[in-house]
Amino acid sequence: MTGKRIRVQRRGRGGPTFRASTHKRVAPAQYPLSVTAKECFETTIQGTIEKFVHDSGRGAPLALVRFENGEKCYTVVPEGVFVGQQIEHGGNASIEVGNILSIGKIPEGTMVFNIELRPGDGGKIAKSSGTYATVVGHTAQGSIIKLPSGKTKYVNDYCRATIGVASGAGRTEKPFLKAGAKFHLLKARGHKYPRTRGRAMVAAAHPYGSSKRSARKVTTTSHGAPPGQKVGLIAARGTGRRKKRKT
Repeated sequence: MTGKRIRVQRRGRGGPTFRASTHKRVAPAQYPLSVTAKECFETTIQGTIEKFVHDSGRGAPLALVRFENGEKCYTVVPEGVFVGQQIEHGGNASIEVGNILSIGKIPEGTMVFNIELRPGDGGKIAKSSGTYATVVGHTAQGSIIKLPSGKTKYVNDYCRATIGVASGAGRTEKPFLKAGAKFHLLKARGHKYPRTRGRAMVAAAHPYGSSKRSARKVTTTSHGAPPGQKVGLIAARGTGRRKKRKT
């Protein structure tokens, strides 16, 4: 019995069903890349928020910021800013909402978001709506930040961050109400919706298919498995509920 192509095989083919609508996106949300990390640490430039825009597939809105040196960038909007507001970009900027500083110049206890993972990468951490990280301290190894997950992480002092909290908090609390709204959201992100469970399929359509409970397969598979077999927990170290490790 040959069966049919399962979801992972169809997705790998690259058809329009699984492609994100990237032509609707405005621009990458990143700091101006023409200003190096060292320049940002030592100097400060002024900028103006020109407008807010919605980016397809993104929860938080974007702001178009134009700086006095002619550079412009799209960045995630912090809560409490407005169109026409003056912001500062650089290590000597004041600690006010919307300003962009090097993480090494930000005092302990300050809430920040859109943090660079490496100096000059444009911003990678805490960019989704309503999220923020907290500056915990500064050491010789770098600055310590507390991530939205609760974990702490060392980052380079030259990494840039925005003061404040990413706008759009509470977005996930609003119910979708209709399946169509969820479909279009996930379509913009390149996700297939709705997703049918493998156990609910017939045996020809999925390795886990069939109503016969005794014929259930194991849920783990290797990294080298072919697309028609690579479903479930990929190269899992263990299965089941995670147990707390004794310290």
